[in-house]
Order: sequence, then structure tokens, then C-alpha cells
Amino acid sequence: MLSKRCLSAPPKQPDRMMTLVEFIAPIKRSSQRDKCLAVLYYFEHYKGTPAMTVAEVRAALGQARVQGAKQMNVAQVFSGAGHHVDADETDEKGHKQWHLTETGSSAVRTTLGLPVDQPEIAMDVSSLRSIAAKLSDEVARQYVEEALLCLRVGALRAAIVFLWSGGMRQLQNKAAASGWSELSAAILKHDSRVKPVRKVEDFAQVKDSVMLLAIRELGIIDKGQWTMLDSALGLRNQSGHPSKYSPGAKKASAFIEDLIGIAFV
Repeated sequence: MLSKRCLSAPPKQPDRMMTLVEFIAPIKRSSQRDKCLAVLYYFEHYKGTPAMTVAEVRAALGQARVQGAKQMNVAQVFSGAGHHVDADETDEKGHKQWHLTETGSSAVRTTLGLPVDQPEIAMDVSSLRSIAAKLSDEVARQYVEEALLCLRVGALRAAIVFLWSGGMRQLQNKAAASGWSELSAAILKHDSRVKPVRKVEDFAQVKDSVMLLAIRELGIIDKGQWTMLDSALGLRNQSGHPSKYSPGAKKASAFIEDLIGIAFV
């Protein structure tokens, strides 16, 4: 149910992020200021680049096939953009690093009809996108990509459930590397009813709480990491079971940060 709900929501393809060409397309007939501000917004929220030089913005406009990009006086555009932009730092060559202010970000969202911004989630999307690209385990990668899909449309409970599954898959792989006999012994110590595990599919019979205790037993995680994962499991269960509870952006972001720092390293 969660997967179908998320899959039906975003207008773009789930297996790739929106390109700058697509992002700017709705404002191709708008002012130069709108386009330049949109570039800053796109690179900050989709690429993790908080500030750009005039040359970088002009190059991005050219790559996005914006008409007249090469001749555009981007410096003049930003100078006339008032409190929508600021440039309080320079790069190593002394070029101003322009970035959007809160007013500027709000203006871009209004122009493009974007939802109210959640900075924590925007950064999480960037982090998870990088992780998904590096995962060799296809199952784990698919779970992370589904979590990404849900994050992009604000489905935080679904994102938490999917990311937890991807994180557990990664931890299972780490546990398997310790040897099946050692792993089975650690699991049986905390649940004597579980049959010995001999392949990844056998983890389906092992409760996540037991799995966490077993990998702590094996030294894959320490006490502090176990505490964080045990708390994360509680949030995952609250998010996955029917209830009125709905985690906020900061709660979801903390969950994602903890899981990234333990399961995906």
C-alpha cells in the first residue's frame, strides 16, 4: 500500500532525479531573474551546492538550453535581485559566491508552484541519492530508492519504513560476512525458536529486534549504535502500523542520519 501511494505521486521518473532542463522548463518565458534564481535553487536542493559564481550560473543556464544564456549578464541580474540573493563569501579566485536568501527561496517556490520547503529533507534526499548510487546489493538499493521517492513527495512514514528495510538488508550482509554458524549462534542466544540461518532469505524469520541484539553480540555495532538503532526501530514500527502518529521533518531527518551513519558505511 505504501509503495503504490508513493509511486503515484511524483510527476517525474522514480529512478532518476529531475534535470535542470525539466526544472526550468515551466519558466522558459519568464524573466532572466526568475531563471537565475531557479538555477541557484536547483543546485542547492538537488545537487547540494549552496552557492555559485556568476560563471557557474551562466554555464548551468547554457546546459539547460536557456536561450541567450551566453550573453546574459548574470552579475547584473543578481545585483538587481535585491534581498532575494546574497554573496557574503568568495571562492579561491575572489569571485562572489551567490546564494538564495529565505525570501529568494520562497519566491522560487511561488514561481514554480513548489511545496513549502523542508531543508532537512532536501539534504536527506541528496545524501540518500549518493548512497543508492553506490550500493551493490540490488535489494538494498531498491529500498533506498523507494525511500527517496517517498521523501520527495513528503511521505515521511513510508520513507522511514522503506529506508529501515534497506538498512537492515545492509546489516544482514555485514552479519553474513561473520560466518553463518557464528551468526546463527548469536541469534539463537536471543531467540531459541529461530532456525539456523544459512542464507540471506533466512533472515525473514528473524525479528529485527533480535537481529540488532545478534549483530551487537558479534561486534558489528557497539552499545551506542545499538541504542540508536533500537530507537530507530521504534520509530519504524510507529510509522509502519496504522495510527495517528506522523513524524515531522526533523524527526525523520534524525532517523535517516542515524541509519546512514551505522548501516550504510
